[in-house]
Amino acid sequence: MENERTLGNRFLLNRDREKLLEMLKQMGASVENMILMSLRCLKERNDALAHQVIRNDDIVDEHEVTIEQECLRIIGVRHPVREELRFFFSVLKIITDLERMADESCNIARHALELNQEPLLKPLIDVPRMASLCVEMLRDTLRSFEDNDPELAKKVFLQDHEVDILYDQVTDELFLIISRDGVTSENRARRATLLQMVARNLERIGDHAANISERSFFMSTGKQIKRELPPWTEGK
Repeated sequence: MENERTLGNRFLLNRDREKLLEMLKQMGASVENMILMSLRCLKERNDALAHQVIRNDDIVDEHEVTIEQECLRIIGVRHPVREELRFFFSVLKIITDLERMADESCNIARHALELNQEPLLKPLIDVPRMASLCVEMLRDTLRSFEDNDPELAKKVFLQDHEVDILYDQVTDELFLIISRDGVTSENRARRATLLQMVARNLERIGDHAANISERSFFMSTGKQIKRELPPWTEGK
């Protein structure tokens, strides 16, 4: 009888796990859409789209609350242990990172509303590359968690270094622009600062994707990802 109850509970936990993974996928898709839209409103100089990004933050917040409540319900009803419990706590941490990615996308949209009032200081080259890389990292890190794939989690974690390099390139280039000929214009400095903040928001999105990859790697292996990677990752 006890064995039957155990098997029944395991079946219900597996069903709950699949349900949560689907909810996580939906939340990830909403965040991905916000990242892409936030860059579009800057590239297309579209204020209406920027306001839409900011409104969409409520959708991501609703996802976070719903998933959190479902996790807590499952823990309270099913009493998962060991690896099963670790999965549900991992989901709770992952949705926090996803919600913060959405917040960073809103910040990009807000900066775009200011930047769209005047011509950009420079063509958007590295910033869209950062956005594309962040979206790829987001997709892959959630897939690594769902598929229990530590190698994919490692790939995402290492890609965060590429985002950091692009961020440094943007920052250096903007510094050169505002100090050209030894003259600093207040207007040019303000626009450069706003664009640098956009790059900073994307750099943080990359950090959150890397956080999820760390959680995914630990779920798969029980090991800390930083101990399995090159020395330059130690400071991350």
